[in-house]
Amino acid sequence: MTLEEFFKENKRLALAFSGGVDSAYLLYAGIKYGCDICAFYVKSEFQPQFEYEDALRLARELGAKMKVIELSVLDDDLVCENGPKRCYFCKKRIFNSIAEAAKEAGYGLLADGTNASDDAGDRPGMQALKELMVRSPLRECNLTKQEIRDLSKEAGLFTWDKPAYACLATRIPVGSRITGEDLTVTEQAEGVLFDMGFSDFRIRKTGDTAKLQLKKDQLAKLLEQREEVIRRLKPYYKNITVDLEVRNG
Repeated sequence: MTLEEFFKENKRLALAFSGGVDSAYLLYAGIKYGCDICAFYVKSEFQPQFEYEDALRLARELGAKMKVIELSVLDDDLVCENGPKRCYFCKKRIFNSIAEAAKEAGYGLLADGTNASDDAGDRPGMQALKELMVRSPLRECNLTKQEIRDLSKEAGLFTWDKPAYACLATRIPVGSRITGEDLTVTEQAEGVLFDMGFSDFRIRKTGDTAKLQLKKDQLAKLLEQREEVIRRLKPYYKNITVDLEVRNG
């Protein structure tokens, strides 16, 4: 099946929209192939401001319909406990809120941006999507992450080379309770590195310690700006370390 065929069969749907590469291309394709598609963005404590701004920008550039759902995921103790199934509980809460809003807006079918490169075994929230009968057109059409990037570039979408971004909750070790303060610190600290020109990195938080994870090609830059990085991150963390098992993806 191709995306064009998918949208011919499904002419009206709600899209769980993050502003990332995959859901951005799916929104573009839906509009291109004449689908009545509406993007639903859930604005919670787990999403940084730049993701929200990217989502707004893309929807505006495409002339797409977009609805924003304000949701506090920290109201759910099962999410805050941050156990092994945290992603499952979070996905259930988020997608239930989208499904409810979509139904009120007249959309019965809900889709997300899971692609053919996503390993279900590495996605704890995949079970929640299956239970809620969320469709994944990119996966169903066997489109890989690289193919989606290539198609996005061809379509002129600014998201085509956007780094993958996991939610802020992933910076907190499993088993450590998630607080709004920890999420705020993480977002602000990562914002510092973004401002310094770093990209596609993570700052993991363990107690008062920050563990920086970067791609191999950014380690030299980190060493060159070591003193500046320390100075600017010290307001957020007592200790700053670098994970030498660099990020590969």
